[in-house]
Amino acid sequence: MGHLDGKVALVTGAGGGLGRAHARLLAEEGAAVVVNDLGGARDGTGSGSSMADAVVKEITAAGGHAVADYGSVTDPEAARAMVQTALDTFGKLDICINNAGILRDKTFKNMTEELWDIVIDVHLRGTYLVAKAAWDQMVAQGQGGRIINTSSTSGLIGNFGQTNYGAAKAGIAGFTRVLALEGVKYGITVNTLAPAAWSRMTEDIMQEDTADRFAPEKVAPAVAWLCTDEAKDVTGRQFCVGGNRISLLSWQVTKIAQKDPTDAPFTIDEVDEQMRASMAQWPKLLKAMEV
Repeated sequence: MGHLDGKVALVTGAGGGLGRAHARLLAEEGAAVVVNDLGGARDGTGSGSSMADAVVKEITAAGGHAVADYGSVTDPEAARAMVQTALDTFGKLDICINNAGILRDKTFKNMTEELWDIVIDVHLRGTYLVAKAAWDQMVAQGQGGRIINTSSTSGLIGNFGQTNYGAAKAGIAGFTRVLALEGVKYGITVNTLAPAAWSRMTEDIMQEDTADRFAPEKVAPAVAWLCTDEAKDVTGRQFCVGGNRISLLSWQVTKIAQKDPTDAPFTIDEVDEQMRASMAQWPKLLKAMEV
């Protein structure tokens, strides 16, 4: 008996790296999986069927159930078609993992509108389009569901040279928090994953000697757990996962200054005094590997 017997999942960008690890583990735990991958390069160029087909072959060879989908998450019709593939092949959709992504890193000095727009399109708009198609189906089914959206510490904390990627990933986190509130009514949980894993997306960012320590397979178990019935009350959360470490990232509010709201506004000098007096107590800025 698997933890996900009888469930049907859609995983985008599942032809390699994290998506492949998610899809394989979900299948091992009994879920039938729609393996979506456009088959393009890391920067989003090109397309092909070989990547998704290879993962489907791996799953079916191990006795699991899977079907390939080659649509782009940036295409509304393709997003709806992914969900339809789940319905046509397996009869329903219970789980949606938005994992597809690309990189077009540049410092802001060298950022262009093209580099900005394509990253926002794939990550933020792509997450919206697939989540919307999955959401509509889950609501229609009336049996709840699981949506996991992939953000990044680049968006939640910050990372040099990734203003486009960070903005998209921060947007995904905000989208997820709001959608989680709306999902309570329907029994749909919506959570944020900020993974740390060595793959073709990160091979020139992470050191090569970390490949085993930060294998994608060390992220997938937390994702799979969020898809189980045991996680039915876990929603609106942000999980940083990597290297066999699972962390919950939560916001902290630090009061700096306060007075009666009916009083006159603070003067700039008063603000300066309170800011300086409180700075030693401000939370330190995090780095990705510290989370």
